[in-house]
Parts: sequence; structure tokens; C-alpha cells
Amino acid sequence: MAEDDIYTKDGTVDMRKNPANKKKTGNWKACRFILGNECCERLAYYGMSTNLVNYLQIRLNMDNVAASNSVTSWSGTCYITPLIGAFLADAYLGRYWTIASFSILYVFGMTSLTMAASVPGLKPSCDSTGCHPTGGQTAATFIALYLIALGTGGIKPCVSSFGADQFDETDEVERKKKSSFFNWFYFSINVGAMIASSVLVWIQMNVGWGWGFGVPAVAMAIAVVFFFSGSSLYRLQKPAGSPLTRILQVIIAACRKHGVRVPEDKSLLYETADDVESKIEGSRKLEHTNKLKFLDKASVETENDRMKGQRDAWRLCTVTQVEELKSIVRLLPVWASGIVFSAVYGQMSTMFVLQGNTMDQHIGPSFKIPSASLSIFDTLSVLFWAPVYDKLIVPLARKFTKNERGFTQLQRMGIGLVISVFSMVTAGGLEVVRLKYVRKNNLYDAENIPMSIFWQIPQYFFIGCAEVFTFIGQMEFFYDQAPDAMRSMMSALSLTTVGLGNYLSTLIVTIVTKVSTRHGKLGWIPSNLNKGHLDYFFWLLAILSVVNFFVYLLVAKSYTSKRATGHLR
Repeated sequence: MAEDDIYTKDGTVDMRKNPANKKKTGNWKACRFILGNECCERLAYYGMSTNLVNYLQIRLNMDNVAASNSVTSWSGTCYITPLIGAFLADAYLGRYWTIASFSILYVFGMTSLTMAASVPGLKPSCDSTGCHPTGGQTAATFIALYLIALGTGGIKPCVSSFGADQFDETDEVERKKKSSFFNWFYFSINVGAMIASSVLVWIQMNVGWGWGFGVPAVAMAIAVVFFFSGSSLYRLQKPAGSPLTRILQVIIAACRKHGVRVPEDKSLLYETADDVESKIEGSRKLEHTNKLKFLDKASVETENDRMKGQRDAWRLCTVTQVEELKSIVRLLPVWASGIVFSAVYGQMSTMFVLQGNTMDQHIGPSFKIPSASLSIFDTLSVLFWAPVYDKLIVPLARKFTKNERGFTQLQRMGIGLVISVFSMVTAGGLEVVRLKYVRKNNLYDAENIPMSIFWQIPQYFFIGCAEVFTFIGQMEFFYDQAPDAMRSMMSALSLTTVGLGNYLSTLIVTIVTKVSTRHGKLGWIPSNLNKGHLDYFFWLLAILSVVNFFVYLLVAKSYTSKRATGHLR
């Protein structure tokens, strides 16, 4: 191996801030620690969140709508806080130290939740009539939950990008491995989720909430140990300074020069003289694109700029800096199309669980499966489809499309959007059959009807299949299309679709409840679902998903990919 080939060419360094050695750092040998960390962290998160709606109903005495909205609002926050962690990672701390510091906060939040569920005085008192939480006990639970939301905000946007950083994208062999990494990363997430939705949910419903939340807290502590254990093998991207500052500089410079004419010859626009490196730490140059031409005014060098000698970054920006902002603007329509999909995905932890609560949960005469545990079939679906996609579908599709990934990332996401429609149609169809059975046998006041909960399996299976296409495709797409120095921010942006999807779900439930309960009616989602119309809610989401898909087709057709050139600094 030549001397120049010993080190990565993507700007990564090792823990000692020396250029990363290809033989000694990165690749799969580093990723096994990242995947182990993610598996344990997701076990902790899903072990606590999968059955949270039942905890709020049982221990905090909330009704269906209040519990559902509390979960979706909290879950939405878990996917908004990554914007904070991503900003710190890209601007100042780097991905490694952001993950490390926020993980400690995460462990503290998990410990606090365990105490709120188990320590006398903090946990609500319960008797034969139910539980009676005080205002302070309810507050203690939600303080712990939102500490967790803040802690996860530093991990979610960084860990997948940090794993992808272990592969040098200027190396053809490593670049192909990076594409596989996203599939196996999502696979590891769902290994943790599978344990959470089966073992931990059963513990919560049959042993106790203290143990049910305590085990996830221990899992999070193990995740931290996994992460630090691989430190000597990691490749680190250097933080590049505030991306928000660079964005504002382009906007302000373009507005200041609103009357300036952009030259026809785009080579006259301002850029660094070096043909290889960008002035932005950790970023390659970006080639000029013809869309959003108003922003090009920020790169027009006027006589006044030349006279000043030293460049004022708030008046004159490089082409690469302008193209960073253009890349973000181009990503926004693709990002928005994921919000409805995330609203559909969010039903697994709310309406699917509430629907399952009304059905027969027995396996045999004595064993009863918690309704939240059905999400294991979503996990099994992901665990099945992720390797099938990587090992079978991609090679097969590659023969027809000639694309090294099989499908483009945009095609992959579109397929997932279509599959998600089938999940809502299947859930709605099951609810129609369930309500018909209730009416036929006059079971309106029955706590559980004699209809097996396992009829829910198809809707979970479709959600899992859709995840493999849409969520993994989205993760890879935002990493690839993000400017080099903004990858954590763009990963966080992609995650906000999940948060906004949860908020959208909360909004839809609130509107549906308000409209459908007019004139004294029980509404679509009453406390007794046997007297409601949950099927209408699923049909509504199915219709929104179809409309969203056709909008996505228009967005995907007009999308222009970023074009990077040269090496990273």
C-alpha cells in the first residue's frame, strides 16, 4: 500500500487528532461497538416507550385520548431535540463527544423514571379502584420522560452518521460497505426493539413497572460502556463551526446584493482558489447548480468587495457556502413527505395498542400477551426484510437498474410510502370486522371480545416492511445529500419527520375527537372503543398517505442531487 493510501482522504482523524489510519481505525471493526451501543440504547428506549400508553392509563389514571396524546407529544419531542444535539456536534463538539455527553444525561433520565415508578412516595398509590397519582407524582414522571427526550437528542442525530463516518467515501470499496452499514444499523435497532416489545413489556404488565423500567435503565448504562469501549478504533470528523452562521451569511449577503446581476459565466462567482479544498473545515467543494438563482448573488464579487481586500463573510460567500444552503432547501420537500409516513408509523404505540386492548390476548388457557407486545411483529418484519433487501433485493434490482444500490434512495423511500398505505387499510379492515362482531353479539360493554389479537399481525408486518424501505432509505439519503459539514444537522432534520409525524397524529386525534363528539356523540375514539369508529381514523390516515405519495412523486421527479468535488480538509 502506497504511503498516501495508508490514511483516509475524507478528513477524518483518530482520537489523538492524527489523520485516521485505514488499517487501524474505522470500518466494521469500529462499527461493531457502534451497533452494540445502538442495540442497547434502542432496547432502553423502546423498553420504556412501547408500553408507555398503558403506564399512563394504569398508573397515572389517564383516558384513551389523554394517554395517546401524551405519548405522541413526548415521542415527538424525542425527535425534535436532535436538532440541539446535531447543532452542537457539527459546530463545536463533534459527533463522538456529543454522543458521549448526552448519553450520561440519558442514563440519568432513565434512572429517574425507574424511581418514579418504584420508590414509595414517588410512585402513585393504588387500590382495588385504581391508582390515584398526585400532581407531584405525575410531574416527577414527566420530568424524567423529558430528560430522556433531551438525552436522546444528542444520540439520535449523531450515531448513524458517526457509524457512516467509519467508511471513507473516497474509497470505492469502503463506500459500498457504507451503504450496507445503514441496513445493519437499522437491523441492530430492531434487535433491541424486539427484546423490548416482548420480554420488557411482559415484565411491566406481569412483574411490575419498577423492574419494567429498571431493566431499560441498565441497558442504557451498558450502551454507554459499549460506546466508550471502541474509542481507540473510531474515525472522527472535525467540527466545522456553526452551520447556522454560514446559512445566515448567505441569506444576508444575497439580500444585501438583491440589485446585483449574476454573471452568465458562473466561473466568475467567488470561490477559493484551491482546486481541491473548501474553506469550510470538514467539507468538500460543491459544484454550482442553476436553481435558486437569487442565492447566487451572495457569491458575486463586486468592486466594493475587491477594494476592501479582506473578505467580509457577511457580504461575500463562496459558491460552496451558497450550495450548502441550496442543498438544504432542496431537501425540505423530500423531508416534508416523511411527516405523514411518520404519523402512520406512530400508530403502533397508540391506536394499535388501544385496538389490541379490546381483543383476546390469551395464548392458551393461562398466558396473556400484553397488546403492546404485538409490536414485536413489526420488529420481526424489519429483521426479515433488512437482510433480504441487502442480500437479495439489491443484487437483483442492480441487474435491471444498473445502480450500485439497486434502487435509488428516492425510489426506495417511495416504495415504503406505498406499503404504509396497506398497513392503514389492513388496520381499518380489521376494525370493521371487530366492530361488526361486537354489534352482532351485542358485546358493547365487554372488556375483551373473543377475537384473537393476532389478527393485528398483518398491519404490524406492513409497517415493518415500509420502515425498511422508507426510514433506512431516508437515513442514507439525508447522509449522502447533506453538505459534508452539516451531516448531523441533516440527520436531525430527517428525524424531525418522526417528531412532526407524532405531533400531526396528536393534532388529527384532537380534531377528530372535537368534531366527532359534537351534539353529544361519543365520537370515533371514545373510552369504550366498542362504541366508537376507530376504523374511520385508520381510513383517514390511509387517504392522507395516498395523497402524500402522489405529492412525493412530484417532489422526487424534480429533485437535483448535490455534486461534490475534491477532498475534505
